[in-house]
Amino acid sequence: MGVGKAWLLLALLLLVGGCGSGEGSKDDVAPPPGSLAALLARPGPNVAWIPGTSDYAPGPVRVSFLVVRKDGSLVERSRARVWVARSLEAPPLLRVDASLELVGVPGVSSDRLDVTRLYVARLTLPSAGRYYLLAEPIGGSRPVQALGDLRVAERTKAPAVGARAIPSRTPTIRSTRGDFARLTTRTPPDRELLRHSIAESLAAKRPFVVAFATPKFCTSRTCAPVVDVVDAVRRRFAGSSVRFIHVEIYEGNEPAAGLNRWVKEWRLPTEPFVFLVGEDGRIKARFEGSVSVRELARAVRTTLVG
Repeated sequence: MGVGKAWLLLALLLLVGGCGSGEGSKDDVAPPPGSLAALLARPGPNVAWIPGTSDYAPGPVRVSFLVVRKDGSLVERSRARVWVARSLEAPPLLRVDASLELVGVPGVSSDRLDVTRLYVARLTLPSAGRYYLLAEPIGGSRPVQALGDLRVAERTKAPAVGARAIPSRTPTIRSTRGDFARLTTRTPPDRELLRHSIAESLAAKRPFVVAFATPKFCTSRTCAPVVDVVDAVRRRFAGSSVRFIHVEIYEGNEPAAGLNRWVKEWRLPTEPFVFLVGEDGRIKARFEGSVSVRELARAVRTTLVG
């Protein structure tokens, strides 16, 4: 087995098994100097990389992820170094820092939330294809590395930044005559996020933030508080012209009934998704998966309020 095949096998084992060691077996085959594999071979255990995003296309992308030890505990250091390469044998084509972002809103609890922070990195990827990502949280008594991969398509499945927003006639308090059980799975209901539809906001040429999310039935470790985050940011911009909208995911708010027509109209491959739409009806920013109050507020300020 050549060096390349040996390191490809190691990568697959790490990705599937979620753990390993920076010592011992990695010394059996010397990785190419300067390669991503050489970074991975440095002392310290290899731990699991759990992605929070997956819908990528060439250009600027936001990648969120968890770093998880073998015992299931999270590595939560304020920053992590991130390297990206086209293969394990190749030298990294970029290196950035990921920040540890707060999931949820301080003082607002969620009985479905078992993760309070996750890493977020901003990358610019040149073309479609497969990339390997190596994350190394900074600090601590012992370094750890987490290896993951990114599958980058020619186009994103969900609407991309710059695309026109789909004028979905999403339900509102008025259209359902105040039937909150049809509108939201949040308890108590997020009333201020249910007053406007996407279609009427586009017709009124009002900038808006729309969150496709299901607080009660979210399936990831981090997605439950997204509606709370959007509502918290709404309060920060209460004096602006920006509208904030919440749309549920499932038909009749029943997972067994499948995805509702608004999720299908927007071609969402996962949930939650948050989109920022300008007065011109075009998407200015988007967030797949969890987003922090800090991230979302900054995006609203820079793209919708100016």
